[in-house]
Amino acid sequence: MTSAEEKAGGKRVGWVELYFDLVFVFAVGQVAHGIVTDPHWSRAGAALGLFVTLWWTWIGFAVLYNRRGDDKRVPDRLFLLAGTIPCAIAATQAHHVFEGHPAVFALALAGVRLILAVAHRWPSKGEATQNRIGWGYLVSTLLFVASAFLQSPWLYVVWGFALAQEAASLLLSDRGRRHGEPPSRATRWRELLTPPRHPDQALDPAHLSERFGLFMILLLGELVITIGAAVLERPSDDGGYWLVLVGGLLLAGALWWIYFTSAAEIYERLLGLSGGNPTLAYSLYAGGHLPPAFALLLIAAGVNLSLQEPAPSTAAWFVTAGLAIYLVGTKVFAAGPRHWYLGVAQIAMVAATVCLAFVDRILPAPGVVVVVAVWAVGVAAVTGRIRHKALDLLGDTPADFLRRLS
Repeated sequence: MTSAEEKAGGKRVGWVELYFDLVFVFAVGQVAHGIVTDPHWSRAGAALGLFVTLWWTWIGFAVLYNRRGDDKRVPDRLFLLAGTIPCAIAATQAHHVFEGHPAVFALALAGVRLILAVAHRWPSKGEATQNRIGWGYLVSTLLFVASAFLQSPWLYVVWGFALAQEAASLLLSDRGRRHGEPPSRATRWRELLTPPRHPDQALDPAHLSERFGLFMILLLGELVITIGAAVLERPSDDGGYWLVLVGGLLLAGALWWIYFTSAAEIYERLLGLSGGNPTLAYSLYAGGHLPPAFALLLIAAGVNLSLQEPAPSTAAWFVTAGLAIYLVGTKVFAAGPRHWYLGVAQIAMVAATVCLAFVDRILPAPGVVVVVAVWAVGVAAVTGRIRHKALDLLGDTPADFLRRLS
């Protein structure tokens, strides 16, 4: 890290990374569109499988640039620019996976992983972590090539195995090296706040927090674009037009508030206290951000469907289930005092969020969007109070705070 980066509090996201993200805006948009074209839970499940695969592809480049990327080095920029080509091909082929034709999509992702394998081993400096990650991506390349000739569900099984071994090499390489009796829960919490044993495994907290924050902004942007595109297809004198426009934007603002006024700061501070521990980074970011990220796509699809005539029965459920997943994924209630009755209240809040879908029996689908938006605003207000107190606890006893988040 340069002295300028140290003064700024960490490494900054590079311009080429922002350009790279443009491809993923298109890719995740295609996944959300796949849910809209066939609004059933089976399609939502298939969309989740596609999103997880794209999500881990994006994480591969995010971690690569976090550990060794530099906008001033031409090879680093070229690797990211090269990665946009197969990623764009995969994005255009996402709908073919829904139709049972995954070959081109799988081969494109194999090409992405070949680029990541070369990037981690070029130039080779003999770093054990980089070599291990490079071999992991080579294995994934072969698995994705093989998956091009498979159909569901075996296709997703192979992808799952490929992604799991990528995670093991990318962010979980400090696990499983202790002999004797397994550590206690308290010991595991302390270990998550311990810097990695090998310096090349450490992650820059400021860069990772900003990187994931920007990606969440892009996903929120997909929701805003969905709202705008959907309302433009209806006449402005239609009541549903204004309900979805105002309610949708209110909902998007509440979702932004929940994440950026509490979760984002807490996660960055925790990773900073751990010295960039890769296992903690996996828990908070790679794995921890996956549910709320996909939830934003599910909400966007539900809002889009709410403006159809007639709106499918799943429209309201996609919005409410997506919001519930988002609340659980961002752990909005998890950092408060640990009392049994508060745990029951948390479960009740999540259940009530899902059950808001029953409002569609008395209100049209656009009205449900408004009700859910008002509910989300209320949750955002409560979250702000909880997380303000939680930050004090984080400063005093970070290990206990981390235990409450789990």
